[in-house]
Amino acid sequence: MHHRLFILLAFLVLMPGFALAQSAAPQAGFDVKAKQVYLIEAETGTVLFARAEDEPVPAASLAKLMTMAAVFKALAAGETTLETQYPVSEYAWRTGGAPSRTSTMFAALKSNIRVEDLIRGIAVQFANDACIILAEGLAGSETAFAERMTKEARALGLERSVFANSTGLPNPDNKVTMREMVALARHLQTTYPERMGYFVEPEFEWNKIAQRNRNPLLALNIGVTGFVAGFSEEGGYSIVAAVNRDGKRLLLAMSGLENDKVRIEESRRIIEWALSSFERRTLFREGETIADASVYGGASGKVPLVAGEQVDVFLPKDNSQRLVARVVYTWPLRAPVAPGQAVGTLRISNEKQLLREVPVKTAGTVAVGPLRSRALDALLELFFFWI
Repeated sequence: MHHRLFILLAFLVLMPGFALAQSAAPQAGFDVKAKQVYLIEAETGTVLFARAEDEPVPAASLAKLMTMAAVFKALAAGETTLETQYPVSEYAWRTGGAPSRTSTMFAALKSNIRVEDLIRGIAVQFANDACIILAEGLAGSETAFAERMTKEARALGLERSVFANSTGLPNPDNKVTMREMVALARHLQTTYPERMGYFVEPEFEWNKIAQRNRNPLLALNIGVTGFVAGFSEEGGYSIVAAVNRDGKRLLLAMSGLENDKVRIEESRRIIEWALSSFERRTLFREGETIADASVYGGASGKVPLVAGEQVDVFLPKDNSQRLVARVVYTWPLRAPVAPGQAVGTLRISNEKQLLREVPVKTAGTVAVGPLRSRALDALLELFFFWI
């Protein structure tokens, strides 16, 4: 017998103050000039603003976030250490070093550089030579490392981003989306918190050349704590930024901006708007019943569903739109049912935007029912299958 996805309307908020921002259209009278945007509150994952967030765009230097993710994973696995040294090949030097006239840490040809210094070169200077040196050191070639980057992206649930090199330098196969860049930034923050200090170092000196941090938002003093900025002829100016201010944490990705000045101005505007316009609300407390799921073949016909955590979202302070929560699970649940079974997802949305997804689990026990009950449930299931 086939299973069907069942959607249960669990909760509908009609009260003023429990409304949420919309997506592609300007939200609550606010808009930005970026062609692609994705902004979330980092702790809850609530979507605050979104436009063309799943549209693939040239990766440019945003690819360096995946390079860092792969390097940090290698460090955690013991594949390399911060003190390990890798050689500077002629390819790394010509492609990403001083001769390239791109972002570089000025690694000297045929020298050897510690992994930690290479990481600092990427985090502070967006250094292309550092990316290639790490790629060659860890995987033997930049091509092999790029394959690792794409494989890691899939392992993290990033289905659209593809990496053809470690730098984001022009290549038609280098593609990312703003939603996936935010997801990647969130992964870096939660998985490697001890590494986040690299991104806010004000400057880094190598080969007797000191360079200021290339992140254009750090000097604004608006709470930005990393990550990276990029540019491509096709995709324009882009940014991925983390913000921690006033007890709120944001993650922002934007692309398709006209120039660096516009990138800075629009980043500042959307960050200030998000920090001042939203507040945290609790929708369901931990252990609170969200909905009842139908159970077939059981001594009881239903079981309560709960989230494994308190369910909070960030809502506009002055908006009166409706908020809807739906529980989605594979129908039918079959007895026996034990407490704590993960069975579906709570999806919270407004009229146009999915804002947050939270796993739900069973909060009760349902034993196998008597034969007659199971027979009736089987007939009911057959009826629903055929209609």
